[in-house]
Amino acid sequence: MIRVENLKFLDIISYPDMQIEQGQITVIQGESGCGKSTLLKLLNQTQTQSEGKIYYRGNDLETIDTIQLRRELILVNQSLFLFPGTIRENFRMFYERREQIMPSDEELLNFLRICQVPFSLEDLSDTMSGGEKQRVFHAIALSFRPKVLMLDEPTSALDQETAFRFMEQIKEYCKKQEISILMISHDKSLTETFADKMIWLKKGVS
Repeated sequence: MIRVENLKFLDIISYPDMQIEQGQITVIQGESGCGKSTLLKLLNQTQTQSEGKIYYRGNDLETIDTIQLRRELILVNQSLFLFPGTIRENFRMFYERREQIMPSDEELLNFLRICQVPFSLEDLSDTMSGGEKQRVFHAIALSFRPKVLMLDEPTSALDQETAFRFMEQIKEYCKKQEISILMISHDKSLTETFADKMIWLKKGVS
């Protein structure tokens, strides 16, 4: 689904050639500063490579409309944003921005359940912790049914039990929908349990 060849960023990071397969969970690991988060940004073109090629479904990313690309390759990074107001209002605002029809309340509640959000659609985002907001944002991103869901440390704010439930539900849903997951995680036990494929990055030239 995604192929990377001779990829470099600012002549600081050189990535190994890699392939991301459809419907799989691919986990990226490596020491701090090796370019894990930058790789996700390169894949959905919020950052631009200095050298190399990235192919999505056989097409060079440079030939694909950026807005359409980001609708299919959704990135949930560690710096996220929710609007003031209720969870339902947040879903509505994001759907209006994308000019799409919002799913039913039943469907929205199911996405919240998958992402381990213990709130109703009427609960306010303003009073939530950082980890709770992160899970709400995950639910919103998942509801768009992307082709590739890219997650940057999605369980970092969760206890181990909740993290495992989160990954179990996400994996089950994405497998059924043939959504590929590309995830950064430092949690060894989590990745050993859920990863279909591991990619290791090193500082400098990988």
